[in-house]
Amino acid sequence: MKQQVDSFIEYLHNVKKTSENTTVSYRRDLYKWILYMEELGVQSPEQVTEEQLKAYVVYLQEQQFKNTTISRSIASLKAFYNYLFKHRLVQEDITDNIRAPKIEKKMPEILTVEETIRLLEQPEGDSPKELRDRAMLELLYATGIRVSELISLKLTDVDMKAGVLNCGERSIPFGIKARRALSRYLEGGRDAMLGDYEEEILFVNCSGSSMSRQGFWKLIKNYARKAGIDAEITPHTLRHSFAAHLVENGADLRSVQEMLGHSDIATTQIYANMKGNHLREVYKKAHPRG
Repeated sequence: MKQQVDSFIEYLHNVKKTSENTTVSYRRDLYKWILYMEELGVQSPEQVTEEQLKAYVVYLQEQQFKNTTISRSIASLKAFYNYLFKHRLVQEDITDNIRAPKIEKKMPEILTVEETIRLLEQPEGDSPKELRDRAMLELLYATGIRVSELISLKLTDVDMKAGVLNCGERSIPFGIKARRALSRYLEGGRDAMLGDYEEEILFVNCSGSSMSRQGFWKLIKNYARKAGIDAEITPHTLRHSFAAHLVENGADLRSVQEMLGHSDIATTQIYANMKGNHLREVYKKAHPRG
């Protein structure tokens, strides 16, 4: 079965252009499932029954995996069998009746506009590193791209004249503040950090090579601490804040969905729910009979 799984992963990577993190998760989930099936003597996907799949879900529950982990495993199986069925490698999709456990959706942590401004203004010096950090923070908040996308940007992905960022299949506009920060970094920071190296990646570290996700996480947590922000900052915080602030100020969900790169608008809908929660909080605080 590993051969079919590997073909599926290759299809996701080459055809669907799925992110590396997603394909790694699919492979891990499906390899774990294969081990379970092999213990039952099942050697190919077409031999698996719906009852065995349901038994596997029960097994995951008995192993006390979190509902989020079980749901992701089921999603991986559904995607795999959908692929097999579409390519006529199995006669039916036996995952149709497999249901994931309900997950309580937590609202993402976002910053207020004031907190966001304080965070963005922390790198205020003219050193190459501070110019880079300011540009990264400004661009992240201006476009809502993922941190993995931010650190993978190439020089050719940025159209400074048009104020547009090309990220995969998305073209996302960015404003004056981000454009100014980027210009300062490109004019006075990037070459100094590169030294004698040649690199097509937009944002480089002090050694002249591309930055890591962990490196950026440390960077943003450090600036959050300096800004006096108590909220738990993650690499996704500015992305969530970008979306929430847009919706708060009247942006339509379809446009926000397109900029974020969500395949399903239901994922974007959470920011509209946050808007409603925020309005209720404002009402409670401000209305004389709230």
